[in-house]
Amino acid sequence: MANQSKDNEKKALRPAQEQEHQPGREGEMRPTPHSENSELKVSGRLAGRVALITGGDSGIGRAVAMSFAREGADVAIIYLEEEEDARETARLVEQKGRRCLFHRCDIRVKSRCEDAVATTMEAFGKLDILVNNAAEQHPQPCITDISEDQLEKTFQTNIFALFYLTSAALPHLESSEHPAVVNTTSVTAYRGSPELLDYSATKGAIVAFTRSLAGQLAKKKIRVNAVAPGPIWTPLIPATFPAEKVATFGSDVPLGRAGEPWECAECFVSLASAAASYITGQVLHPNGGEIING
Repeated sequence: MANQSKDNEKKALRPAQEQEHQPGREGEMRPTPHSENSELKVSGRLAGRVALITGGDSGIGRAVAMSFAREGADVAIIYLEEEEDARETARLVEQKGRRCLFHRCDIRVKSRCEDAVATTMEAFGKLDILVNNAAEQHPQPCITDISEDQLEKTFQTNIFALFYLTSAALPHLESSEHPAVVNTTSVTAYRGSPELLDYSATKGAIVAFTRSLAGQLAKKKIRVNAVAPGPIWTPLIPATFPAEKVATFGSDVPLGRAGEPWECAECFVSLASAAASYITGQVLHPNGGEIING
């Protein structure tokens, strides 16, 4: 037992912590996630473009918003209810000299998604990039523990919303000179997760959605790709798992740690930029070195 205790101490990467409500609050995390790497050079890869990002208030979404702004894009972010985090993201984007609209929206409702796209168009007059990033997850030890309500909410948030938002955004993306859709899937889409059965199922569906939509929209020159993060240090983690698991989160990947949101966000920048002009229907894997079949 003593040796096991020492092993657990070695694996601990941060203080044990948890939050009671999803999607979680970034300001309550210890340490706070790193949404930006100030050493990266600005190259204007997204200059003059407008991006709509779901779940843009914190975590990967905040990092994507900041990275897009650094590269010259104006940003609209959709958030569920964490207005303090959304305001902070807007402040950080505006610090970079770009405009940021933050819009409260329950993306499980089709009409709300349509409103969010319409609001973005009213504010910026165009839409070039759609990032379908928002998600929820609720661990359960057995399939019989997943309630009908949980199943519906997880699929509504993680997969139905992609259909709603992409459908609403499509007419505007068709008018863009550099249109792109980037979806957030997960490493669990490839290797599964016994305690995140419904979540993993939606993430697998996102991979199929990405590949299928890419084929459908290729003639319209709209590229559709995805990013499959491994363990990334975001508010969703302490809002999902028990404190002890949070303390060692990410310690089991080859690089031995969870990734920071900015490390994941760079994948979104690349896929949204002209550097990926010949890439569609593909998935990037910022996961700390885990080899997956994808």
